[in-house]
Amino acid sequence: MNNRPLKRYSYRIIANDFMVAGKGSSSIKSNLKSLGIDATIIRRIAIISYEAEMNIVIHSFGGKIHCDIYENKIVLISEDTGPGIKDVDLAMTEGYSTATESVRELGFGAGMGLPNMKKYSDNFEITTGSEGTRITVTVYL
Repeated sequence: MNNRPLKRYSYRIIANDFMVAGKGSSSIKSNLKSLGIDATIIRRIAIISYEAEMNIVIHSFGGKIHCDIYENKIVLISEDTGPGIKDVDLAMTEGYSTATESVRELGFGAGMGLPNMKKYSDNFEITTGSEGTRITVTVYL
């Protein structure tokens, strides 16, 4: 079996840019629709990609999201630069957030990003350190 994706969509995500936050995940959703992917799968990927994108905007110095389409799965990879997640177990707790007050005033930072990403995925992997965080999520078709 070929380990290369049939298609790859990549989006650069800019830290603290709330004016364009969500555009990457919206583009992913549109691209999946154009490929005829099942609506239930699209909804799951849309939730995962939006949460990933917002986490990059809110908590990092910027990064990228890649959406790889395979015959039997979609793999979403979120990569950002620093500062990393200090306590992954705590960050996976629903409602826990390190978002600033100003971010919360904008309506973000409810502490559901990582829990939602895991909830809507079939496989969820996270690696983090002072250089940044990489989250790989798989949804099977």
